[in-house]
Amino acid sequence: MTLTAIQTLIIILMVALSTITTRFLPFIIFPDNKEHHSYLTYLGKVLPYSVIGLLVVYCLRGVNLQSPSFGLPEIAAIFSITVLHHWKRNVLLSIGVGTALYMTLVQTVFK
Repeated sequence: MTLTAIQTLIIILMVALSTITTRFLPFIIFPDNKEHHSYLTYLGKVLPYSVIGLLVVYCLRGVNLQSPSFGLPEIAAIFSITVLHHWKRNVLLSIGVGTALYMTLVQTVFK
């Protein structure tokens, strides 16, 4: 299927418009100077922790504690992330070091 120049331009404009709309719509609906509903404030406090909990469960769902690695790479990575985050309070640093440690352990030590 070959698109004409006009069709390509229309597709690019529609994608740009939808991206801009989805990026700016929350700022238009919920401006900073307006009081938000208490339920939205509650969700803003609770949802980040819930999402992190779901991500941890999702990442660890395939860990077999009875296989030869016994979950040691995962435990070492989680421990390093926890210690580094409490020490430095830098999310990117703790996630990056934990991921690098996990990948190093899985690729070299626990092949």
